[in-house]
Amino acid sequence: MTEFETYRGTVYPWHCDFNGHMNVMHYVGKFDEATWHFLAHFGITPSYLRKEERAMVAAEQNFKYFQELNSGHLVYIKTELVEFKQKAIVFVHRMYNVETEALVAEGRMVGVHIDTNSRKPVPFPEAIWARSS
Repeated sequence: MTEFETYRGTVYPWHCDFNGHMNVMHYVGKFDEATWHFLAHFGITPSYLRKEERAMVAAEQNFKYFQELNSGHLVYIKTELVEFKQKAIVFVHRMYNVETEALVAEGRMVGVHIDTNSRKPVPFPEAIWARSS
């Protein structure tokens, strides 16, 4: 599967820290928003999670930062599926500066599909599994 766009947004002044660039917590926040759009592509939506008493939990997150972002920068994120496992999904987010097309940050994530009652990992249903190929 190739990567596809999962987020578009703006760096606002309140995203910036005392160094004048976007603070790491806002990179993570934008990656988190992209994650939900990425998961929805496979049918893992908020309504699915509520109805089936399921949740997606972060098991691993690794970030790399390549260029600073400042207030006023426009960004977009593309996400690539790395691996769809029986009970987990591995993917990479890549954040780009809209004006320069420069890769500014990257995050590799592992999300685990759990039962909200038992809090244990459970297999994805066939309908979701089928959308992964």
